[in-house]
Amino acid sequence: MKQTKPVEVVLGVTGSIAVYKAAELARLMIKAGWSVHVVMTEAATRFVTPLTFRTLSRNPVGVSALDDPEEWMPGHVSLAERAGIMVVAPCTANVLAKLAHGLADDLLTATALATRAPLLIAPAMNTGMWDHPATQANLATVRARGAGIIEAAAGELACGANGPGRMAEPEAILEAARRMIGHGQHGQS
Repeated sequence: MKQTKPVEVVLGVTGSIAVYKAAELARLMIKAGWSVHVVMTEAATRFVTPLTFRTLSRNPVGVSALDDPEEWMPGHVSLAERAGIMVVAPCTANVLAKLAHGLADDLLTATALATRAPLLIAPAMNTGMWDHPATQANLATVRARGAGIIEAAAGELACGANGPGRMAEPEAILEAARRMIGHGQHGQS
């Protein structure tokens, strides 16, 4: 029987209340046999600590571009080269704008800019931010460059508003990631 190498995922987590769904997404990816390496923005650590993701992923969690890398290569380059896919979930309007404009001022955005792996983005934000023409233009920009977008769902948001902006459910994100990399139900070709 041919042994397949596990999918190497870089899971980017940004500062949104939807971070709790990212923890479930990491758990589902591990359950599927994928190797998950989490990169968090500083803002994300205000919602959930890196310890949560380190425990779920069984790997160190990157937060700062200035952290000592695990290997001789800078952390963002090492992660970028390791990735079979990069998933940013949740992706705030701020990080979406950075991705659209090639800004790399933290470990997550530097890794996204350096990787050649497929990029999947699961936005999460307030309805007003989601509907704003700048956000829609940023979505169009990253989509035109080949990024996959999991559309934000409509429903009740943490701010009390009701409308689009909710991050997609972890199962839907996992399925979209599988489709992007061409893997079947259990992470195998």
